[in-house]
Amino acid sequence: MPSSSSSAKTSSSRTGASPNELGSRPIGKLLVQYSLPAIIASLVTSLYNIVDSIFIGRGVGAMAISGLAITFPLMNLVVAFCVLISAGGSTISSIFLGQKNIDKATDTVNNVMLMCLVHAAVIGSLCFIFLDEILCFFGATEETLPYARDFMQVILLGTPISYVFIGLNNLMRATGYPAKAMVSAILSVVVNVVLAPLFIFKFGWGIRGAATATIIGQLSAFVWVMAHFLSKKSAVRLQWHRTWFSPRLLQRIYGIGMSPFLMNCCACLVVVFINKSLLDAAGADGNTAIGAYGIINRTTMFFIMVIFGITQGMQPILGYNYGAGNWKRVKGTLGRGIWIGAAISTLGCVGCELLPDSISHMFTDDGPMVKIAREGFRAYFIGFPVVGVQIVIQNYFQSLGKPKLSIFLSLTRQLLFLVPLLWLLGRLYGIYGVWYSMALSDLLAGLLAIGTILYMNPRLERQINSTSYDTED
Repeated sequence: MPSSSSSAKTSSSRTGASPNELGSRPIGKLLVQYSLPAIIASLVTSLYNIVDSIFIGRGVGAMAISGLAITFPLMNLVVAFCVLISAGGSTISSIFLGQKNIDKATDTVNNVMLMCLVHAAVIGSLCFIFLDEILCFFGATEETLPYARDFMQVILLGTPISYVFIGLNNLMRATGYPAKAMVSAILSVVVNVVLAPLFIFKFGWGIRGAATATIIGQLSAFVWVMAHFLSKKSAVRLQWHRTWFSPRLLQRIYGIGMSPFLMNCCACLVVVFINKSLLDAAGADGNTAIGAYGIINRTTMFFIMVIFGITQGMQPILGYNYGAGNWKRVKGTLGRGIWIGAAISTLGCVGCELLPDSISHMFTDDGPMVKIAREGFRAYFIGFPVVGVQIVIQNYFQSLGKPKLSIFLSLTRQLLFLVPLLWLLGRLYGIYGVWYSMALSDLLAGLLAIGTILYMNPRLERQINSTSYDTED
């Protein structure tokens, strides 16, 4: 047991935080306690993304939705470099808490804070300098480039605020404060929703107004999160006298964070392939098809974000009990997560198959865009029920500090299956081929994830019951 065991107990009792409950309370109650705030935060964020797109579609125009859709891969790429730090840091901090090592958990917070700022400065600057070239590579045309550029310029200027907010908010949840992490996410969204229509409709700032509201909302949450990690009431907090740059610790953080990082990078590439496939398949209606995909993407992310809320709630429970060597609780948490994830994605499938036009009309009254979106909803969501299972299993391996398995499942879903199918089916069946390639890749990835968990879990059980194990594959 680490030498800081006693100090961990003392700190926990002194601050009133109770991360040790992750190893003792019933799993069902813990999932409610940790997942419900994450789900609420994810729902609010997803609803904001939808409402924001509605504001842009109604206040700026249908082509602005297409321009916004062009920014999705770049935003995924920018967020990927934040997730690389925050996801690895939250997993490592949970494992350290399970090992009763408060000092190492503190060092993790310090290192995550520093590297979020470094990543923000480097990535934000590079993307800003080469913004037009990047957007054109992602599928921007002469009609959509101005909208995409106006939106991303503001977002990139606020990158340091976004990175620190996202990075430390994940750590807040992982170190035993799920409700406070929920509040910060809701605070960001509420400020955003209040300001966006004011900036778009009242001030006439257009799509820049939506982006400005986003950054101001994140600034308010940034202040909330920093106040938490500077407070002595927090069990794990920023401490100036502790280590701020540990190559060994950062190596582990990057190793675990590589899975969600690659997942976001793959999502970026996949959207590029989808945009270009739609431009080729739809011809003169290419921009309209991209706008339709933007509507489908926003709707899809609503359900996926809820599933991510489940996995965020599972992560500290899995990490803590893996660190404590309690396989029974690890397996029980996984089982509950899989059933909940499957239920959410099945609900999304049913809703989008039955109500495609109603969903599309919330964003725009453009007839051609609604028609293409209808076809996309009904084709793509056929394979959606297994998406929840695949996401839960992928994040399960990440939470146990097994990045190679998580990366494998991420890459197979988004690259090994989807990209070849986009190329093949898109050429054979046009726009329909693009939609069906997405559905088929989800089905194949879900089956692969199930097979992987059935193969790996007996081996993980033997590993966790052995005398020594680590967060390395």
